Amino acid sequence: MLINGRDALVIDIELRRNSRPICPECGKRCAVYDRQPQRLFEYLPIWSFKAFFRYVPRRVKCLEHCVKVEVLPWAHGKERTTVSYQVFLSRWVKRLSWQETARVFETSWDTVFRAVKFVVDYGLAHRNLEGITEIGVDEVAVFKGHKYLTLVYQVNAGARRLLWSGPERRAKALLKFFREFGLERNAKLQFVCSDMWPAYLKVIAKKAPQALNVLDRFHIMGKFNEAIDEIRRSEVKELKQVAS
Repeated sequence: MLINGRDALVIDIELRRNSRPICPECGKRCAVYDRQPQRLFEYLPIWSFKAFFRYVPRRVKCLEHCVKVEVLPWAHGKERTTVSYQVFLSRWVKRLSWQETARVFETSWDTVFRAVKFVVDYGLAHRNLEGITEIGVDEVAVFKGHKYLTLVYQVNAGARRLLWSGPERRAKALLKFFREFGLERNAKLQFVCSDMWPAYLKVIAKKAPQALNVLDRFHIMGKFNEAIDEIRRSEVKELKQVAS
């Protein structure tokens, strides 16, 4: 079948006889109210061909939630791409830029954006924050003009992942993480790894006083080198005064 001037694989999805659609609000099977126009849902590319599911969505007549479009196991909401394709794109943006991913798979930047947003939202809604005893706090430079993000990672052995990010590298950014993390989880922290940024050290001491704050060796060695240079300069100055 030609779609947008190119050959594509189209897979027709047929309903089982006497099947009843599911209400997206309550998850109950309800009577069919009517049918919507036929839709194409983009699936994973197969070889060099784009692939699509073709289906006629039904609307359910729910006694509690009135008329709604049925739940589709391969897509969500009004999205015209399948969940499988969104996960596929979100994995590729780990290797390529969003624009390059869109170009390679012949889709739009907006489609890539929605795919990443769906995966991130799903991950946040289903993440498990229990058993976290070790975290790392760091900042990363973004854009131009010394703009930063505050990042918090779980660094437990075998469970290393990004937990949270917030704008700028200020105390209020890290405070927001600890508030969202909760008093009970804060009290279970045993180790917090960070650099020597005073704003972070102050917040960590306040919100997780029982945890051992481990300072990264890069900044510690930086301070050692600064101290050694200062001593060297002062001794050179004294030797010059003695020699004169």
